[in-house]
Amino acid sequence: MRERLRILFLCTGNSCRSQMAEGWTRHMKGDRIEAHSAGIIKTRLNPHAVTVMAEVGINISGYLSKEVHEMMDIPFDYVVTVCDHARETCPLFPGKARKMHCGFDDPPSLTADMPDGEEKLNVYRRIRDEIREFIETLPESLVNQTGGNGA
Repeated sequence: MRERLRILFLCTGNSCRSQMAEGWTRHMKGDRIEAHSAGIIKTRLNPHAVTVMAEVGINISGYLSKEVHEMMDIPFDYVVTVCDHARETCPLFPGKARKMHCGFDDPPSLTADMPDGEEKLNVYRRIRDEIREFIETLPESLVNQTGGNGA
């Protein structure tokens, strides 16, 4: 039996996009992929991300924001940056970890001037669904983009 791939989803604050990617991966690909998430800095879990993930039956409310340096001892196969800032500042990981970038819009930035409500949640839903579409392509898209072994 093959070992699951270890993937780290990396974002700036580990509050929203990387958490949603971890949640989707655990939900849809948990038999093939061991998913983790972290941020360049540690913040807090975004409550709107929790809400929109719960709408599709995925509970990320217990997830914690982690800083990337807390994850350095885990032998990742891939580090997937989900925002430009993380791509630019991603540290080197020991071992064989391959880096890949798949950027998504930042819901908190896009909705900063919106009142809480459906309009704001619709932005989060759009990003949630875009992340789901990306996760559906794993692990094959990792192999195609990085030339790595998709297990």
